[in-house]
Amino acid sequence: MKAAVAAARATGRTGLPPPQRRALHTRYETLLLAGLAANPPPSPLPPGVRRRGRRKQSPARNLLERLWLGQAEVLAFLDDFAIPFDNNQAEQDLRMFKVQQKISGCFRADTGAQAYCRIRSYLSTLRKRRQALLHALQAAFAGRPLVPAMG
Repeated sequence: MKAAVAAARATGRTGLPPPQRRALHTRYETLLLAGLAANPPPSPLPPGVRRRGRRKQSPARNLLERLWLGQAEVLAFLDDFAIPFDNNQAEQDLRMFKVQQKISGCFRADTGAQAYCRIRSYLSTLRKRRQALLHALQAAFAGRPLVPAMG
């Protein structure tokens, strides 16, 4: 799926052809059904034994059910090429915050945490817009912050 979207994007298309999209959806559902068959739900309790709450399932079964129920969200990148296949960028944006938090344990004040997050967010946005970070920081400290163009 990722390769098909990348190939379509490279040729300048804004979407996958409907037959190809349907074929990918069918393949996704076939794989999920095979996984669900290989990881059946827990067997019922013997008669007379009662337990409260939901029966515990295997982690694999839980993942397969979430992928089945959330197909629209999982496969959204097929319909809208602006949606990335993975969330690596979001994880990278949070990584430095978590590293700083791990090193010092916490921020001393909420204002410090807010300032740190604001600066990191600003730099992340500039990086995504392919702006020179050092130049942007110099301009910001000189009182002329760059405002990245949207879109």
